[in-house]
Amino acid sequence: MGETYACRQWVGVDLHRRRSVVVRIGEQGEQLSSTRIENSPAALVAEVMKAGPAPRVAVEATYGWYWAVDALQAAGAEVHLAHPRGLASMNNRRVKNDERDARELADLLRINRFAEAYIAPPELRGLRELVRHRQKLANYRRSVKASVHAVLGKCGVIPDLTHIFGPAGQEMLDGLALEQPYSTRVQCQRRLLLLLETEIADVEIRIVRLLKDDPSFQALLRLKGIGPIFAAIFIAEIGDVHRFPSADALACWAGLTPRHIESDTKVRRGHVSKQGSRLLRWALIEACQRNGEDYVVELRRRIVERRGKKATNIAKVAAARRLAHVVYYTLRDGEARCLTRTT
Repeated sequence: MGETYACRQWVGVDLHRRRSVVVRIGEQGEQLSSTRIENSPAALVAEVMKAGPAPRVAVEATYGWYWAVDALQAAGAEVHLAHPRGLASMNNRRVKNDERDARELADLLRINRFAEAYIAPPELRGLRELVRHRQKLANYRRSVKASVHAVLGKCGVIPDLTHIFGPAGQEMLDGLALEQPYSTRVQCQRRLLLLLETEIADVEIRIVRLLKDDPSFQALLRLKGIGPIFAAIFIAEIGDVHRFPSADALACWAGLTPRHIESDTKVRRGHVSKQGSRLLRWALIEACQRNGEDYVVELRRRIVERRGKKATNIAKVAAARRLAHVVYYTLRDGEARCLTRTT
């Protein structure tokens, strides 16, 4: 006969790089066991499954959670990923250790006060890796370009060209006679730029090949101002759009809605929250800067006309929030019907 389970159990896993703590609790919140394991899929599954078939497991969204979630889901566990912003109580305790963290994760799940994060499926995680890797490479490229300008400034070279990394700019850099070690540094940075350009182009090709037959990708490309990279970012960062009940919910999740602080009769609405995916928020703001849909661009223009140029950034964020609505309906329905309405 197999092992019997007298009560329903919940499991909290405080996941770390090399070792983790697994705590099981019962229906009344009583602690049933606490075990520290060396990280491996087999050890984690063996300890968690002591809670019975299809146990409810709470895992913190921390370093390298992919392998743990995949192993537990493959074993039939009901896995819940903790949102980092929902764990403030854990960080404010007088005594904080791995066992108490794991127990609190399980207890929050037991009392249905668990702030849950989205568990992206493996194929979406793969796309996210490519999209985020491409963005990191682009950031490196931007940093190297800034370093070139910094070296030229130290040498008193102020180029007349606004863009010194195009063909004309490259000819200008070839003709510069800088002293050492400035010449060596500029040549090194130019070689790094060539390498980064090659790597970025390679990643972009991989992204397009991966998404070229995706209906959502093709639908996004029909929108003005959205090219292959922005479309890929929207798909990768948003994931399953049906997890959002409305377009406003997506804009809120992207951090494009203002903070709301209310107490008694006092209500204060502050700046946008900037919570959620920073990459998604950046892409939404950038995509509505130029060549965007009239439905989006017109809102930005009206705000600037009404409030002046000092409200330019406010107008950008408002336009990005409206673009989030357009992206939501495009991903959900295959088209944005709101674009056919009179603005």
